[in-house]
Amino acid sequence: MKVVFVRHGESEANVADFINDDPRHSVNLTRRGREQAEEAAVKLRSILFTHAFTSEFPRARQTAKIILQHHQCELRVDARLNERKSGMDGLPTCTFNDLVQSDPINIRPPLGESFLEQIERLRSFLESLQTLPADVTVLAVSHEYPLRSILLLAGVDPEVAVRQAIANCGTVVVKFSDGRRLFVPQLEE
Repeated sequence: MKVVFVRHGESEANVADFINDDPRHSVNLTRRGREQAEEAAVKLRSILFTHAFTSEFPRARQTAKIILQHHQCELRVDARLNERKSGMDGLPTCTFNDLVQSDPINIRPPLGESFLEQIERLRSFLESLQTLPADVTVLAVSHEYPLRSILLLAGVDPEVAVRQAIANCGTVVVKFSDGRRLFVPQLEE
């Protein structure tokens, strides 16, 4: 099985530099974000996706729909792919970054989740995919922190994974071996 994780395209929150970790607050792709998703769609056009998942956030759903324009694949929403919950929706991004800077793996914002808690959410998503046939290819559109969790689950050192920058529409490709063990992923921009 191959899973192609894609970070959503540039969003209004990325440009304005504020936190959006509540999917009820509609934050959309910018024009540049739609262009990035179109570029990703062209790049991923030759891959035959058999399954597709996205987080609940509009920017991720919009990115997934653009990528899937070349595919005959149903898109499913899965909250386990959501952005890391900080409880700081609407605040400047630096508020969260300053809070977790000293220990980004273990610090849990009072109304949010730690990186370790997020990892368990993503582990659950990956485990659910293991019920699919071994020859499938899955598209999963998510956010930077969840993709960092995937890197850790695939064997990247936690201190490296938690700080790994993943560009808008950057991809992390994870392959399962026949024994369903994760291979170390490829990180592409």
